[in-house]
Parts: sequence; C-alpha cells; structure tokens
Amino acid sequence: MGRKSRKMRVAIMLVFALGAGLLAGCGDSGSKSSETINIFVWTEYVPDSVFEKFEEKTGIHCNVSTYSSNEDMLAKVKSEAEGTYDIVLPSDYAVEQLIAQDKLMKLDKEKLTNLGNIKDAYLNLPYDPGNDYSVPYQGGVAAIAVNTAKVDKEITSYHDLFDESLAGSIVALDDYRAVIGMTARSMGYSMSETDADKLGEIQEKLLTLKDNIKLYDSDSPKSALISGDCTVGFVWSAEIALAMNENPDIQVVYPSEGPYVFMDNWCILKGSSHFDASMKFINFMLDGESAKMVSEEFPYLCPNEAAVEAVGEEYSGNPAKNPPEDVIAAGEYVSNLDTETLAVYDEMWTKLKK
Repeated sequence: MGRKSRKMRVAIMLVFALGAGLLAGCGDSGSKSSETINIFVWTEYVPDSVFEKFEEKTGIHCNVSTYSSNEDMLAKVKSEAEGTYDIVLPSDYAVEQLIAQDKLMKLDKEKLTNLGNIKDAYLNLPYDPGNDYSVPYQGGVAAIAVNTAKVDKEITSYHDLFDESLAGSIVALDDYRAVIGMTARSMGYSMSETDADKLGEIQEKLLTLKDNIKLYDSDSPKSALISGDCTVGFVWSAEIALAMNENPDIQVVYPSEGPYVFMDNWCILKGSSHFDASMKFINFMLDGESAKMVSEEFPYLCPNEAAVEAVGEEYSGNPAKNPPEDVIAAGEYVSNLDTETLAVYDEMWTKLKK
C-alpha cells in the first residue's frame, strides 16, 4: 500500500450510487440522505466497494479525494480552509503533527461501538495516547522484496541494499522518511534521528544508495517487480504480497535491523461540519466485515481482529500480508520532527534524487 499515488481524484460516489440503484430504500429510516462527507485518503487503499456499501447502508454520500504522501496531505490540509475535508487518513507521525497543530477534533468514542475489534497492540500508541484523535485503519512494514531467480546475493538486512552489486536494480519508495529512516536503521540509529553529527553520517551513507536505485515508486512498486524491471525492492509489505501472487520467485525479507513500521489512522479534521456522519463512517470502517473487504483487496497489516479471523489462513498464514508479531515488535515507528530537522531531511532527500 499501492498505498501511495501522486494522482488526485474526486469520486462523487452519489452519482455512481444513483446510477447503480444502490441508494434505493437505503438508510436506517428508508429515506435518502442529502448529507455528504469529504474524505481525503491514500490512493488504492480504500476499496470503492466499501464506500458504496457505507452509502447503501446509511444514505450518507462519500466525496473522495486522494494523496500520495503524508507530506502532500499535510500541505493540502494546511492550505485549504477548515471544513474542506471531514475525514483524513494520516500515518502515525502525521497524526502527531496534526495534533500538535491543533488540526484534529477529538473523537466521540462512545459512538465507536466497533473499536473493540482493534487489537490492543495497535491502540494507545505514542503518537496518540488514548486514541483521543485517531483509530487504526491499516499498517505494515517497509520490507525488502527479492526476486530469488535473478538475485544471487543473499539479502537479509537494510544494510545489504547498499551493496554495489545491486546497482540499477532497486525500486524504492518515493518517501523520504522511509528511505532516510531505513538508512539510519541500517546504521543502528533511530529512524527519527535528530543529532547533527549522526545525520551527517546518515547522509554520507544515503548517497551511496543513489546508483542502486533504478526507480522511485510509491504508487505501484509491485509493477516493476512483477515485470522484472527491478529485481529488488524497498517497498510496502502489501505490495510484495501482491507481487508474490504474480511471481512466486519474489520473496519478502524482513530486515535483521528491525523494520520501518507504520500505522495509518482515521481522524476527523477540525472544522468538519459533518462530525456525526464522520463518526458513523469511522465506526463502519471498524466493523469486521468492512475491514475484511479492505484486507481482501489491499492486504496490509490488519489491526482488526474480527477481520483477521474472517479472512482466515489465506491472510494470517502469509508473512507478507500479515507481518509476524516479532517483526513488528523489533521495528520502529517514525515520529514527528521539528522544523529545523525536517529541513535537513529534505536537503538530504534532494541530494539523493538530484
């Protein structure tokens, strides 16, 4: 998750629903609602069928826009007037940043009757203690994909991605926190390192990765792996799972250093004029059947126990779709950084991609 795309779309689901006859007789009272919620999410991450089911059930219409990175989302939220979007789907550190900027509304957890479906391990995380502002949707790991039919080198770690033998072979996430974080992790440093001397060391190593990366792609990195254009990937675990479906020579490797771990979350933006409808949507997404529909189409780490049970062994027994608990425990979530440090990260990223 892929999870990221640089294309922005606005899906007016009401038009689709009316055309398909989905709204006939729907909603709790049998009447059609004219209410619309504006939802801002990662591309290829929430199935259209789930939006349609929510509309059919409630009569509340979903106006969906998409973004390609947390940074794109944060910039858009900052530039738009309050109320432009009701619901947003930020990753962990972006939740922390939105809270710090007073951009989120507190959730009414009494209305989240399905919150009990979320496994305790994915609640009360440091970026939002108590889940006052966010609830988990899906997560995962920035893992390593290896085409075992074409790569002779044994790859077991992030550090191995810097080997000169991999020149021109890697598809990497177009995500500066992930790539710089992976580099730091390969050196035994934090993925959210702030020490100036250590950042200098990280930059030096990061630049040695330049020749190995053939393609930056957070939209659909699985495509380069499936086609064989790239034989190694630093990509989201779910993308590896989808690539493995097409080519069994592709295998997932979880780095020995412990991986980059992320969790994306449902939040309601300050200024929303559709708070109750937004709460209904978030509670709907916490339902086991809704989460099952998501996992079947986009097989990221699913924190919803009811969905995992419903999907069964096909999900739980696949290490790319369902990263082992010890892998998650050994990993690290990135955290929000101060403006000065972010400027250093941005400069490092610019030099890498120059």
